[in-house]
Amino acid sequence: MDRTAMDRTHLIRQGKGRTAARWLLALAYFVAGVLHLAAPAPFLGIMPDGVPWPETIVAATGIAEILGAIGMVQPVSIRLRQAAAIGLALYAVCVFPANINHFVMDMARADHGLGLAYHLPRMVAQPVLVWLALWAGSVMDWPWRHRTG
Repeated sequence: MDRTAMDRTHLIRQGKGRTAARWLLALAYFVAGVLHLAAPAPFLGIMPDGVPWPETIVAATGIAEILGAIGMVQPVSIRLRQAAAIGLALYAVCVFPANINHFVMDMARADHGLGLAYHLPRMVAQPVLVWLALWAGSVMDWPWRHRTG
């Protein structure tokens, strides 16, 4: 079977749930990317000390989110979709220190900032976002892998 036929077969097998997850994830990352570029102040405020060129990093992460979102929903290439999914998963891993820093900074405040009700789900959601990007982008099928004989 040639590459084009394999790509079409793979697209047919992925199901409505994966497609919906891919589009929702892409929308969330696209919006986040636009916010990183249009209103960077909140993102700069949670940047860990010592990160060089924070403005450039926030802008680059916004661009990465937008490009990853576009890559996830483009209909041309499954390989490009998988590359975008891997990129967004790596992005979620790379920004985790900023999320931890935000959590620590808020908990050190007298009023606890956004509080545990915000930060604890956010901490748990980060690995879920890594998995979701990889699953929705058809990089992996776990935990719904179909076993073969």
